[in-house]
Amino acid sequence: MTINEAQDEIIEEFDGLSDWMDRYAYIIDLGNTLPEFPESEKTPANLIEGCQSRVWIDARRADDGTINFRADSDALIVKGIVALLMRVLNNRTPREILDADLYFIDRIGLSEHLSPTRSNGLVAMVKQIRDYARAFSLLDK
Repeated sequence: MTINEAQDEIIEEFDGLSDWMDRYAYIIDLGNTLPEFPESEKTPANLIEGCQSRVWIDARRADDGTINFRADSDALIVKGIVALLMRVLNNRTPREILDADLYFIDRIGLSEHLSPTRSNGLVAMVKQIRDYARAFSLLDK
């Protein structure tokens, strides 16, 4: 599945939810699907700056050149937002991540339904994921 196909699937799922209470509940449920993030990895190096909640993202390069992300948050809704990002960007090449237009965020209405601090946190998470992709892309040169 491509990045755009994953985004389109998310958009379709959210279109089936009638109101934002249902959407928030779905986002929280998605957060519960994240694999366990080891406590030993909840370090300052993996902590995302700019998030009101604590968010940790770790990235490792797989043998096939894709990036495997692991992530967690101490806030339920934020953990669900992280899960959405992981669904779209996990196990992708650095180039795919850097070239991705993350249109699903606006199309599901997430941007307009987050508090300013959560919006800033979302921007910080995307920036960190792209920073990892940039760093791993340098290994290809």
